[in-house]
Amino acid sequence: MPSIQILSPQLANQIAAGEVVERPASVLKELVENSLDAGAKRIDIEVEQGGVKLLRVRDDGRGISQAEMPLALSRHATSKISNLDDLEAVATLGFRGEALASIASVSRLSLTSNSGESKGWKAVSEGRDMDVDIQPAAHPPGTSVEVRDLFFNTPARRKFLRTENTEYNRIDDYAKKLALSHMDVAFTLRHNQRANLNLQPAQSVTEQEKRVADICGTAFMQQALYLDNDRTGIRLWGWIGLPTLSRSQADLQHFFVNGRSIRDKVVSHAVRQAYQDVLYQGRHPAFVLFLEIEPCDVDVNVHPSKHEVRFRDSRVIHGFISGTLQKALAQDRPQDHLQPAEGQDHNHSAQMPNGDFPRQSSMGLPAATGHYGLQSKLTGGSAVNTSMDAYQALYGADASEDQGIPPLGFAIAQLKGIYILAENAQGLIIVDMHAAHERITYERMKTNFDAQGLVSQPLLVPESLSVSQREADTVEQNTEVFTRLGFAVERASTESIVVREIPALLRGSQVEALLRDVISDVLEHGSSERIRHHINEILSTMACHGSVRANRRLTLPEMNALLRDMEATERSGQCNHGRPTYSQLTLDELDKLFLRGR
Repeated sequence: MPSIQILSPQLANQIAAGEVVERPASVLKELVENSLDAGAKRIDIEVEQGGVKLLRVRDDGRGISQAEMPLALSRHATSKISNLDDLEAVATLGFRGEALASIASVSRLSLTSNSGESKGWKAVSEGRDMDVDIQPAAHPPGTSVEVRDLFFNTPARRKFLRTENTEYNRIDDYAKKLALSHMDVAFTLRHNQRANLNLQPAQSVTEQEKRVADICGTAFMQQALYLDNDRTGIRLWGWIGLPTLSRSQADLQHFFVNGRSIRDKVVSHAVRQAYQDVLYQGRHPAFVLFLEIEPCDVDVNVHPSKHEVRFRDSRVIHGFISGTLQKALAQDRPQDHLQPAEGQDHNHSAQMPNGDFPRQSSMGLPAATGHYGLQSKLTGGSAVNTSMDAYQALYGADASEDQGIPPLGFAIAQLKGIYILAENAQGLIIVDMHAAHERITYERMKTNFDAQGLVSQPLLVPESLSVSQREADTVEQNTEVFTRLGFAVERASTESIVVREIPALLRGSQVEALLRDVISDVLEHGSSERIRHHINEILSTMACHGSVRANRRLTLPEMNALLRDMEATERSGQCNHGRPTYSQLTLDELDKLFLRGR
């Protein structure tokens, strides 16, 4: 073995660079985070050849004084922490004090800054250990960092870089994440002299929604729910995509903790749990979410790239995120997306019926609680010209014209025994009657099941399972949790447990595999949703078989009863399998189909 020796400063810097400088995008991340920590309100980014030839970041934040310029390019030099207490409650994006030194060791770097003095100062480094030469330089208040010829002195690293477009796309992704995390900061991004991003500060919710739409696409914002929930010391806010916006990949998921973009398995599990009842298997939700938490309650010093965090109480965070998202998705109704059209003149008029419809008990639908009536003139259009006299004959002569139109409108026909056609204030609604009734039945069954609770069933022969000592300890320490889930489980020895009762609804299931998964969940999250998930699967299957089938002819009152129940039912926009239950065709869209107005 060679003798022990101290690494040279240059080699130490390059080793550190291997942890934080993987490619041009990671350089951008470090530089922009420094700008944000300096209080910048405008950040301009310029890139050439995917960031390999040039990457320049200029900000208007607090600059660096002449006396501190040499320290700025030194290892383990930072203004963001000074003692252990600061490290245990980090409130900035960067804090290690290695970024500039590491970047300078593998590039030609120049740092120009003005802290409000009469003139600015410039420091230059070219990939080697050297004394920093400080020279006067003209610069407005703020800082500019210019990185040229990345990895010019480490060709082994440079050959691992991808094509120019690939490297730039990664830069673009990072820039957009940073722009999402700091809505109040203006961002510009230029690549090869071409402007690709120009975002103005977003203060109000409307401005923030515009920024999210610019970054994530208008389709996301058109199908997103805004949420804002807080409890003592924790706040979660942002936008979550409707289940019908699900994606084949997890490529539209942005989660920020105190302004830091992170990937965390606790967060991922909580989001999956919230969406599990409304998504196809294998589909991924889309979201832009911000978690604000006391800095002392989250450890950001987990990974050199700072993509991961560790929560002090992950069980609380998991429950808070999952519960907030579940509530937001449950409260979503068709009426939240089908607002009456206003101020449109399509030269159409229609009369709408009263909403007190007779029920057919064999459908098993609960009575609608809302009262909807008649509107004398519909500012939209009518697919079928039905007279007022006909409606009054069907729904009663007391139908008055001053009552509103319900969000899903009123049924006018049934198509092929599959779809309900309805007329609302915006145009035409098409409802998949089986999918809609399936969701209504499913939600009713879940409500009834929750009211009755879990019924346990004793096993004829108690089943003994071999487990680890830690798992046995978990069972012994969380008896109430397992009882609430419908299990009667006892510890038999150091590494074995005995199952005496199981949930009655799960008889015939693979109890051993299910119980082991539940124990694993309790170990990690303090609770388990697996039992509920399995029960929901059974209820979903029962609801599917118990719902109105295709080719069944419904009367107008039955169709309208279904529409009213959809408006009153949680998650009624999707069936149990994640498919949409209805679709809207506005009058503008219908007019385009027939080239009206041309």
